[in-house]
Amino acid sequence: MEGKKRVRLIVAYDGTQYSGWQLQPNGITIEEVLNRELTRLLGEEVRVIGASRTDAGVHALGNVAVFDTYTRIPAEKISYALNTRLPEDIRIQRSEEVAPDFHPRHCDSVKTYEYRIWNHSFANPLERLYSKFCYYPLDISKMQQAAECLVGEHDFKSFCSAGSQALTTVRTITDISVDRAATEPRLVIIRVSGKGFLYNMVRIISGTLLEIGMGLRQPGEMQDILLACDRSKAGPTAEPQGLRLVGIRYSDESSAGSKIPFDPSIII
Repeated sequence: MEGKKRVRLIVAYDGTQYSGWQLQPNGITIEEVLNRELTRLLGEEVRVIGASRTDAGVHALGNVAVFDTYTRIPAEKISYALNTRLPEDIRIQRSEEVAPDFHPRHCDSVKTYEYRIWNHSFANPLERLYSKFCYYPLDISKMQQAAECLVGEHDFKSFCSAGSQALTTVRTITDISVDRAATEPRLVIIRVSGKGFLYNMVRIISGTLLEIGMGLRQPGEMQDILLACDRSKAGPTAEPQGLRLVGIRYSDESSAGSKIPFDPSIII
C-alpha cells in the first residue's frame, strides 16, 4: 500500500442549493458532497477539512480543503477525476499534495470575501442568486470613507452574530474597498481581506455600509459602532447570496508543501 499523503483542493461552488459548507443534520452541504464523492472515487473513507465554513446560500471561487489518503492516484489528477462525479454547482479548481501537517485553518493566511449589491431601480433576475438587490441610490464615497476605519487589528464584537464560538472577537482586516464594477456600474462590490473573520462578520459590515450608503447613517458612525463592541449598534446582517469567498492566500506556500508552482490566477 502507498504511504499516506495529504491533498489540498481548491473548491469553487454555487452555494444556492446547499446548507453551507459544514455537515448539518438537516440539509445537504458542500462538505458532505465532497466526502461522499471522494470516498467513492478513492475506495476509502475520506473526511475533508475546510478552510472557511461558509453559510447557507454563500458562494465560493476558491475555498480550500484538505484530506488524507492512501490512493495511488497522483494528487494533481484527483481534481479531474473528482469533477466528473461532482454536481455541476461544485468544481475543483486544483488538487495537489501538501505537507502532512498543513492545516487550512491553522496556517497563517489572508482570506478575501466580496459582497455584491445590484444597485438599480429594478432587480436583475440574472443576479438574484449572486447579489443583494438595493433600489436606493448608494453614495459609494461615503461607504468607502466609513469602511477605512475598519482596517487593522480591532475588536469586531459589534460585527459578530450571536452564537459565535470564537474565543476572542479581535480580528485583523488588511484591506477593504467599496467600488462600482468597472464593466457594470450598477453592481457595487464590497471587498474585504483579513486574517480571519467572525460569524457573519462580512455580512454585518456590508449591512452597515449599505445603511451608510443609503444615508440612514453617517460615515463617522462606523468608528463609534466599532468601539461600542455591541452587536445591536451595527446594521442588519446582509442576505447570504451576495457573499462569496474569493480566495485564500497562505503566507508561505513553500511551508505548505506545495509541489506545484503557485498560480495566483487560481486563488485570487
